[in-house]
Amino acid sequence: MFCNINDFIRSAVFSCLMIIITIFYSFICILARPLPFRYRYHLVTIYTQVIIGLLKIICHVNYTIEGMKNIPKNRNGIIFSKHQSLWETFFLQGFFSQSAIILKRELLWIPFFGWGLATIDPISINRSAKKSAMNQLIQEGKKRLDAGRWILVFPEGTRTPPGVVGHYHVGGALLATKTGYPILPIAHNAGLCWPKRSFIKKPGMIRIVIGPLIETKDRDAREVLDEAKTWIETATTTLLEPVQNLH
Repeated sequence: MFCNINDFIRSAVFSCLMIIITIFYSFICILARPLPFRYRYHLVTIYTQVIIGLLKIICHVNYTIEGMKNIPKNRNGIIFSKHQSLWETFFLQGFFSQSAIILKRELLWIPFFGWGLATIDPISINRSAKKSAMNQLIQEGKKRLDAGRWILVFPEGTRTPPGVVGHYHVGGALLATKTGYPILPIAHNAGLCWPKRSFIKKPGMIRIVIGPLIETKDRDAREVLDEAKTWIETATTTLLEPVQNLH
């Protein structure tokens, strides 16, 4: 496959710096474990902002946000985001202050990256034990929601290439209906710039669209999931246009 040499060089520089910074920050996060949660989370937020900033400066990957008015000022809830790339995991974790991401527990075993991630109190799930995992999700999710934190969910569970619709899992919707907290749907096209399992970061403008709140009280989880999926996939389809070249 044809590869622009400039994109390759920029991607190589970015990847090297990202590895170095991740290792450095993982040790800082480990040393910060005795500190109150807000300080630990602030450290991770700085890390995510550095990665997003380096990607912009080195690889010419920028972003725009639409629908900011849909983020409630006095309410929290459950974020449902399209999952195409690693980019949104960095961006959303820093954008929504003190959010708790739902993830498979194996991610916390990844050297350096997982060690740092563990310091911000995510909800780590053992997917092989489905019944207990669901109970854990609802119990731990409710505690974090009641504490005023956002819950970050990638309902597809894994990254899917642009234009592909993954299987939407019901866990996040079940958490929403059991607790009565609303869902905030998010669509984006980050996979056009940072494709799944791709070394090359393509220059361009990532577009993030934040949708209107989906109320969940006294509703069926499958119905809520279908509504969120329909909005996310419809909005994502409109974003899958050629990436604006910023060279």
